[in-house]
Amino acid sequence: MRFLRVFFFWVFNSLLLVMQAQEFTLLTWNIQNLGQSKDDSEIRNIAEIINEFDIVAVQEVVAKDPRGAQAVAHLADELNRMGDRWDYRVSDPTRSPSPHISERYAFLWRSSKIQLVGRPYLDSKLADECDREPYLGQFRLKSEGTPFYIVNVHSRTYDKQPEKEIAHFEAYQNRLASELVFLAGDFNLSEDHPVWASFYKVGYQPSISDMATTLKRKCARGNYLNHSIDNIYYDQDVVELHRSGRVDFVRDCELLEVRRGLSDHLPVFLECSIK
Repeated sequence: MRFLRVFFFWVFNSLLLVMQAQEFTLLTWNIQNLGQSKDDSEIRNIAEIINEFDIVAVQEVVAKDPRGAQAVAHLADELNRMGDRWDYRVSDPTRSPSPHISERYAFLWRSSKIQLVGRPYLDSKLADECDREPYLGQFRLKSEGTPFYIVNVHSRTYDKQPEKEIAHFEAYQNRLASELVFLAGDFNLSEDHPVWASFYKVGYQPSISDMATTLKRKCARGNYLNHSIDNIYYDQDVVELHRSGRVDFVRDCELLEVRRGLSDHLPVFLECSIK
């Protein structure tokens, strides 16, 4: 009997380790003007938030000078000081209608768990369709070989009809010949906009719903949250969602002003495994 107990304990723990190894967390964050207005303390605070996750898709990295890419490198250095190895890639500036609109994107990932496949790239096929063409990266878990794509997105502002850009994203699964495509970023419209209806029909789901992700400049009756526009969309036919949410690093109206120094957006995350 003792042998059987030991055997089943070993089997259970082995299966648990395999399940945990196949899980990963993905965070998306519009870090307002990264490279223009963040001091060392703020970069450290951003790293402390990011360090809880495995892959991070960043929007709004400054493009007009080297400070944006340098800030991402600084952020990766801070993460590496926290006990694990991290790697990163920064995009070229987007090919935007105006230098004021152009930005860079970034990916950061925990390299002990996640492996980059190939080289991330800006989607040149959508450069004429989008104010900031998406940044695509392919990754895989080191413990399990199924590759997946992350499409890093910062859509045009709401008054410029971002749905006209988003409609093109439905083709990514066909274009990339993979159902394992995550759409992550700041879409400048909510998950209940009609443009998402066709995505939902083919299996996509938002990781959060009816959950504001942007910050007001001032609290109103104790509320500092504004619009629900940041999200991660995943295909439920091939991805199992374990948990998701936003990271509220404000929590108190009295802290709103100083916390807005990090960003005017809250990060959004999901924890999932590939089926």
